[in-house]
Amino acid sequence: MDYLMTLAADPTVWAALGALIAMEVVLGIDNLIFISILTNKLPEEQRSRGRKIGIGLALFLRLALLGTVAIIVQLTAPIFSVFGKAFSWRDLILIVGGLFLVWKATVEIHHKVDPDHGPDVFDGGRAATVTFGGVIFQILLLDLVFSIDSIITAVGMTDHIPVMVIAVLVSVLVMLLAADPLALFIERNPTIVMLALGFLLMIGGMLIAEGFGAHVPKGYIYAAMAFSAMVEALNMLSRRAMRRKGD
Repeated sequence: MDYLMTLAADPTVWAALGALIAMEVVLGIDNLIFISILTNKLPEEQRSRGRKIGIGLALFLRLALLGTVAIIVQLTAPIFSVFGKAFSWRDLILIVGGLFLVWKATVEIHHKVDPDHGPDVFDGGRAATVTFGGVIFQILLLDLVFSIDSIITAVGMTDHIPVMVIAVLVSVLVMLLAADPLALFIERNPTIVMLALGFLLMIGGMLIAEGFGAHVPKGYIYAAMAFSAMVEALNMLSRRAMRRKGD
């Protein structure tokens, strides 16, 4: 208890908490977009439950990883080298997660561009089917990737586990509150879906690049996303004005 009171009285801890919450919320946007797009493919009565389970998994994973933070930090230690480039477990997780995200976004874009595509060429020629368990499994995979990256970043910002826990709880609460409105917004605006899939492609590419050691400042990525979202918002206002004029 004395430890927590000492932390509460330290201004630098509050500054670190604010920065960490902001970072967790921003990183959570990637996860939330992916969850929204996947769960919108489920039957309507299962969508909200799927989003809550997906976000609950993110919370569980991040809190569980915080409990093993000493092990998580060691994931950055090199385990082998290829042509002079050392790879760690974190690098491999980012590469695999990035490849999965690129693959999934490509499949979804293919489905949007050609909705009557017949057998799914990205799935061995079988007809595409969406199941609740399959969606949750895919969410779990990306939750794991984003959670590990989030925790490693958090460790670099503060040494205090209680601060990390509070930041994770606040960010997941924000995700929980924003999940249904964001998913509904994406569903009602088809062009937003394509924009969101483009974001996921870009994020997947960034994860792969970071896995291979190419540091990509996340500020550039999120600035590009914000600019694209602003342009699409202007397009939506323009289309709405044209419809009103037509009426």
